[in-house]
Amino acid sequence: MQQLEQQLKDFVRGGIKLFWQRQAMFAGATLLTAYYMSLQIAIISYLFCEISEFLDLYISKKVISWSDHSLKTARHYHNMLMFSTVLSSFSIVQYVVLVSYSEGPALHFAPLFFLFCAALFAAMNNHQLPKVLAVRLVIYGAVFLLIPAYDLWVVRPGLKSDLWLQFATTLFVLYFILDSARVMLGVYRKSLQQIDELCTERDRVSAAYEVQSQFVAVVSHELRTPLTSIKGALGLMNSGALGTLPTEMVGVAKIAQKNSDRLALLIDDLLDLQKLEAGKMTFNFDTINLAELLEESAEANKSYGGLMGVTINLMARDNSLTVNADRDRLMQVLANVLSNAIKFSKHGGRVELSLEKSGGKVRILVRDYGVGIPENSYDKVFGRFTQVDSSDQREIGGTGLGMSITKQILAGHNATIDFTSTLGEGTTFVVELDLLDADDSQCTQIAA
Repeated sequence: MQQLEQQLKDFVRGGIKLFWQRQAMFAGATLLTAYYMSLQIAIISYLFCEISEFLDLYISKKVISWSDHSLKTARHYHNMLMFSTVLSSFSIVQYVVLVSYSEGPALHFAPLFFLFCAALFAAMNNHQLPKVLAVRLVIYGAVFLLIPAYDLWVVRPGLKSDLWLQFATTLFVLYFILDSARVMLGVYRKSLQQIDELCTERDRVSAAYEVQSQFVAVVSHELRTPLTSIKGALGLMNSGALGTLPTEMVGVAKIAQKNSDRLALLIDDLLDLQKLEAGKMTFNFDTINLAELLEESAEANKSYGGLMGVTINLMARDNSLTVNADRDRLMQVLANVLSNAIKFSKHGGRVELSLEKSGGKVRILVRDYGVGIPENSYDKVFGRFTQVDSSDQREIGGTGLGMSITKQILAGHNATIDFTSTLGEGTTFVVELDLLDADDSQCTQIAA
């Protein structure tokens, strides 16, 4: 059923696309016939062709708009197209027969050439429906042979006559048309087979991805509970709440706590990534004042900056800039970008956080003066489980997912992120969002 529907729609799309090309052919043949042969035959043939053309166009548009995927409907449209094909074919051959008859026994160059064009046109463009193609070629082929055969029957010339040459030529031309139809039909069937194989592979990959996604979600959730307990216990041990640790255990306990924190971060990132890829991450959009958001983000990341010996400087900013966004997700974006900037800054360095208005957009700029990013590293920066290699990279690593998640979160806000960098001088990350003007802000508040 699915293949028949695909064939029907491919057929009618091709027919609609070539509608004006056929009109030009009919108009040209009509003008030539009216001028050199018979005005009456030209008008009658043209009207007959146009009736069949517009019937075919009507059916084609019905097929294009068809969406119930019913086998019964598919067969109904197939039968309708067969009827319009018979009508269209007879509208063409009646022109050819009338012109040939008016010429009498002769070398019917114009009518046979027109019939050749129609047959070749069908062979090249009707291969989507083999039965429709067969009907056209049978009708055209029969007339192709009938016209020179009738002349031979009436005249009964010798073998050296041009009429016998015309008959032999029509046989050759008919073979050429049939072979062209065979080739085009084979190419189309092969393309359908490839499409079916791709669809099967797509379904297989989708099923495998769904299993993988469910596995990641289940494992991540199952790991989170015991990990929370481990982190709590290690925190109590390192704080001295459970008593003073032996000197030889202090370093080990701190390493364990550090790695448990990294594992917790990895689990959170995996869960976020799984939600984003499954399209299940929800965004609670609201009017957000960016100046306030940046101040809150700088304060939230201040302790990490202190740990790394890096200060976060809030630059002069416009307090009137607002966007329609999910506050928590934007905080997550800023946390990822800021932590990245801090991590690759030099000890005693600084990270600058600022806002910049540009037309109907607003940019959040995060600038560091650290090691910089090599050229052609865009895929590594925003890839999954990848980090930019650097001889100055600190031992405190990451999951390699933060910037990839950041980019996908911003995509959900119709926003972008990019960066400029110079090795040894630093990097500036730029987050660009749509600016919410005053009227939009009021509308959002009223709607809320």
